Amino acid sequence: MTRLTWICHGSTAANREARFPLDEPLNEKAVIATQAIAPRLRHADNVFASPTLRTRQTADALGLQPAFSDALADCDFGRWAGRSIAEIQQAEPENLAAWMARPEEAPHGGEAIAAVCTRVNAWLSQRLQAGGHIVAITHAAVIRAAIISTLNAPVASFWIADIEPLAIVHMTSNGSRWSLRVEGATA
Repeated sequence: MTRLTWICHGSTAANREARFPLDEPLNEKAVIATQAIAPRLRHADNVFASPTLRTRQTADALGLQPAFSDALADCDFGRWAGRSIAEIQQAEPENLAAWMARPEEAPHGGEAIAAVCTRVNAWLSQRLQAGGHIVAITHAAVIRAAIISTLNAPVASFWIADIEPLAIVHMTSNGSRWSLRVEGATA
């Protein structure tokens, strides 16, 4: 059996300001909040992370030393990187609407949501029979893609899951498929 714990990176200025991210650092409060969740993590046999600064800092605050994987990188937001969603809505409302409604399109010149889902699904498939406990520190878009892959949901359902900074999602594999696992309270 393989256990997979997904951890979304801590909060950044882009999260607070509703901007498409650049490679910005965690804010001070995020480092403290990340350190606070470290005791919730059990032993990990393998740790992976996106190569971005915010995921590296999250791993550091958790006391983990990951292998970096481009497959866990955030969506490439192209020319929208660093810009606010409100600004994009004002300047390019039809492009923003198309991007959210049609996951195979990338009007920002970056990566389509369908492409993110494809690369995350490939990463998941490679670890299906890994065994042990894997921790993956990554981005909301990657975790959403993993969830819809696990549920065999259509890519169009990508926007239904809301993943907050430091969200933790658990999955297990019996060697042939992934399942979502809801963590219960301990007595």
